[in-house]
Amino acid sequence: MTPLLVALFAIVMTMVMALARASIGPTIYDRILAVNTFGTATVLLIAVSGFFRGRPDFLDLALLYALLNFIGTLAVLKYVKFGGLAGPGQDDTEGS
Repeated sequence: MTPLLVALFAIVMTMVMALARASIGPTIYDRILAVNTFGTATVLLIAVSGFFRGRPDFLDLALLYALLNFIGTLAVLKYVKFGGLAGPGQDDTEGS
């Protein structure tokens, strides 16, 4: 087997295990962590496939997806903890 197939198979298996954890996770935090792990594996999949195809612009896409994955995970965690994205002690109706 080529190194590309071995790497891609390992990443896809990681993604399958993360989806399994997301579906059976006992707490919401386990599920959020599993989805974050799936996103990280997706970043690796994009980067590895771009490297082996000789397309360095895939790395830019992988970095953008990693940033979106990180910000999305923080937003979901804040929403779960505080019940909204405004933050503790702040009212969404305040403002102008």
